[in-house]
Amino acid sequence: MTWERQITIKSPQELEIMRIAGQINAEALQAARDVARPGVSTADLNAAAEEVLKKYGVYSPFLNYPGPYPYPASTTISVNEELVHGIPSPRRKLREGDIVSVDCGTVYEGFVADSAITFAIGEVSPEVQKLLEVTEAVLYVGIEKLVAGNRVGDVSAAIQQYVESHGFHVTREYTGHGVGRQMHEGPQVPNYGTPGRGMLLRVGMTIALEPMVLIGSPATRVLDDQWTVVSRNGLPAAHFEHTVAITENGPRILTLLKDGSKPGRNGRNQV
Repeated sequence: MTWERQITIKSPQELEIMRIAGQINAEALQAARDVARPGVSTADLNAAAEEVLKKYGVYSPFLNYPGPYPYPASTTISVNEELVHGIPSPRRKLREGDIVSVDCGTVYEGFVADSAITFAIGEVSPEVQKLLEVTEAVLYVGIEKLVAGNRVGDVSAAIQQYVESHGFHVTREYTGHGVGRQMHEGPQVPNYGTPGRGMLLRVGMTIALEPMVLIGSPATRVLDDQWTVVSRNGLPAAHFEHTVAITENGPRILTLLKDGSKPGRNGRNQV
């Protein structure tokens, strides 16, 4: 899938606005993480994230996002074999051994931040634990390549090579993307590619980088709800994401908590 969208270069002042949006977004992810335990529904996680957005008087660009029908929640919550775009539901109760991906966006003063975490509910198998570790680690492998003068293919290839060297697969259908005044801007940043190819990265670009990793095969399908993407083989999938600014001093992660830490590390059920 390819598309062309506007690329916007942000000023230092606009990056500060996006940093605040990112901190709020990280806090919303942390709130969802903190309530996650067996017996809690995915709708409860969405409600916890929404409480944070409400506290700051902001909203998620996910809610009513156009698609097969307007997206009905502020987060996407994907469990086990669900890769992305899972719809929160009061009927979907978490169980011991599940893995859960929470993806949220925040609009603050007209700018968007977008990030995601995946975590385990209790104990998981060694293979699934490795999946979580590799998916989170490769996000930072990709971020290291978000340097002015590199090309999109340098980022994409680094992600693909790291994931495949650990025996997993990257999705081919879903990608990272530019982000700013719109949730989806250019450039498109696939999780696979060729070094030296693609658009030149420039200072002031902001990228929502989001590795999506699967076990056994990269093949996916969309469920009958027309939103939820699952692994075709039914095996677990994981997803991590940060919004990152390309600066003169290298990549700057905008979606960290106010203390500079990563969301998802201080809840009840640590990965």
